[in-house]
Amino acid sequence: MAAFLSDEKRSTSTLDEKLDAEKQSEVIHAIPVAEFDDPNFDKDAVILEDDSPYPEVRSAVANTDDPDMPVSTCRAWTIGLIWSIIIPGMNQFFFFRYPSVTVSGIVAQLLSFPVGRLWARFMPNVKVFGVSINPGPFTVKEHVLITIMATVGYQSAYATDIIAVQRVYYNQIYNFGYQWMLVMSTQLIGFSIGGIARRFLVAPPSMIWPANLVTCALFNTLHSQHYAGMGTRGGISRERFFTYAFLGSLCWYFFPGYIFQALSFFNWVCWIAPDNIVVNQLFGYYSGLGMSLVTFDWSQIAYIGSPLATPWWASANVAAGFVLFFWIITPILYYTNTWYAKYMPISSRTSFDNTGQEYNVTRILTPESTLDVAKYEAYSPLFLSTTFAMTYGLSFASITATIVHTALYFRKQIWVQARRSLSEQPDIHARLMSRYRQVPEWWYSIIFVTMFVFALICIEAWHTQMPVWTLVLALVISFVYTVPIGMIQAITNQQIGLNVITELIIGYALPGRPIAMMMFKTWGYITMYQALQFTSDFKLAHYMKIPPRPMFFAQVLAAAVAGTVQLGVQAWMFTNIDGMCDRHQKDGFICPSTEVFGTASIIWGVIGPQRQFSHGQIYYGLLFFFLVGAAAPLLSYLAARRWPNSIMKYVNFPVIFSGVGYIPPASALNYVPWTIVAFVFNYVIRRRHFSWWTKYNYILSAGLDSGVAIAAILIFFCLQYPANGTIGENSIVVWWGNVVSTKTADYNSTALLPVPADRGFFGYVTIRRT
Repeated sequence: MAAFLSDEKRSTSTLDEKLDAEKQSEVIHAIPVAEFDDPNFDKDAVILEDDSPYPEVRSAVANTDDPDMPVSTCRAWTIGLIWSIIIPGMNQFFFFRYPSVTVSGIVAQLLSFPVGRLWARFMPNVKVFGVSINPGPFTVKEHVLITIMATVGYQSAYATDIIAVQRVYYNQIYNFGYQWMLVMSTQLIGFSIGGIARRFLVAPPSMIWPANLVTCALFNTLHSQHYAGMGTRGGISRERFFTYAFLGSLCWYFFPGYIFQALSFFNWVCWIAPDNIVVNQLFGYYSGLGMSLVTFDWSQIAYIGSPLATPWWASANVAAGFVLFFWIITPILYYTNTWYAKYMPISSRTSFDNTGQEYNVTRILTPESTLDVAKYEAYSPLFLSTTFAMTYGLSFASITATIVHTALYFRKQIWVQARRSLSEQPDIHARLMSRYRQVPEWWYSIIFVTMFVFALICIEAWHTQMPVWTLVLALVISFVYTVPIGMIQAITNQQIGLNVITELIIGYALPGRPIAMMMFKTWGYITMYQALQFTSDFKLAHYMKIPPRPMFFAQVLAAAVAGTVQLGVQAWMFTNIDGMCDRHQKDGFICPSTEVFGTASIIWGVIGPQRQFSHGQIYYGLLFFFLVGAAAPLLSYLAARRWPNSIMKYVNFPVIFSGVGYIPPASALNYVPWTIVAFVFNYVIRRRHFSWWTKYNYILSAGLDSGVAIAAILIFFCLQYPANGTIGENSIVVWWGNVVSTKTADYNSTALLPVPADRGFFGYVTIRRT
């Protein structure tokens, strides 16, 4: 560590004195850590040349490295590959069931620790073909590699929904070769783009990736790693603190998760006036705007990401966007009956027809699952709840805001990083990683070319109605947005989605082709999503000093194994489970995600956006959000230049527009308490009790996340899955604490106005033709 400091620059002060000096006004000039005005960086802090310039990183990541520590061992690969089979397979099985459970990455992280320790203790110390079966004590680097292999593909691959929708909705059952190439191409093209973009998103110290800091803190706590950035605060150890937080979270979750579920959807104002529609719309959590403010369920608070991991200024931007668009503009639009909103719930994740019922897409389809215009005109246009429509508008704004924001704020950073090597980074972690052999970019290029060929075969050899040029366009969109969205996510912990804009583009470009729509959205959106997922893992490996080449092979192999296992599980389920994806399937395998995906394919691919957003259509005004998104960052940039020390330096319009992008399926329940917790910990406690925050904040987040993850699995497999969910159905399931929140207009998604009795429908009399 000290080898990277020149003698004349070494300080004789102790680390404690340096940390104390951060709170003083003296400024020590150093090489800038970012080529933009970074809101995460404290300009008045001392720059520690042997540590990260960011206190968040110092508190969670060790500033030392042992290059001789075993990492790519037989033990790590064996445990990692086993996890990459079990966890994706299990999650894919329950993905099609309701209620479902997801075994998250933190479960693998926790369980791998005792498994690795037991391997080190009981496996024989012998070699097979020159490879040691037991290389000694279980190391933190092995643990990181195992966890990355377990989590790189633990969620259901997005493309498996395409395959399920083709089977269920369009009666297209193609062979395993098509399915495998489709999944591999959608998963691994993103990996190749992420690898090429790593010089912009991984190496710079300003790209902190806040969510990874929680993971790093947990790794270092489990392995009792001690490092300078932890500070010298007394009190209980991190290990004991994590144990208390984990056990407390695990035990408590049984209450909001099973025993007293009203603590989760704590719409307490609605209990007082359960039939008052306006009160329920304003204070409700199911279909309201969430002005009840609180919940006692950490899974709801952290549904959009842990508030303890997100910098407060970024959380404040999300909160500002939520308040402005959902607590001010949405009620104005709703109560003035804009878009005939009063005949629908103020907030809903479904679409409606002109009788206020859920839109029945089967009524507008031909036997070949294409649009029957006559049936469509005889039935109804499609209507959205006010919050759903607002989410579309904000998604449009975020797309243009991201490009403009990047051009204004990050252009110099991108130019500098394109020419800077790893050893030239003003950051100890980059310099420590520079000793390892890097992955040549042509490795990523080979993966890209191979997966591109797979994609071409899929769309040309089978009937997908998708021309080659749309594949190229989808990949161009994802490639162009990867670095801008990645930089925003690495700084703010908020990711901007491309799902809506890709649906809009392909809906206009190829109307009436639902399969092409699904594939275009997957290559256009999930390619970027996967690129940033892999990039996030690269940064985790960067922090934990995992050599890049073992990391490369671990990610590629685990992703390929996970995708193959998921396809095998899905094929077995459709072959052996009777009534698969039927709404009344006796074991609960009703395929809720497939239903949503299939409905979206019809709305965007069959009905098409031209019948929703074109000039003269009901939601045409939402297209002006593109202009709002382009103009807003320019205004904030000019204001920040005019008043450089004002609050304007913290305004980030891409985050303001996209931070609420989880609505739906998220609701106010997931945003309001999230903001409150973020304010308490990352503003109040961080400012007033910095040493406590440094030592415990990320460990608290890891403990709460871990406890909820384990408790959710225990509740599901011990209390909900057995006996077809009949355990306690006449006792605990129906007692007051589990039903009070459901006996409200909020739960019933009650509209403010009934459908006019004289007409039998609302809206315009005839459908407006495009």
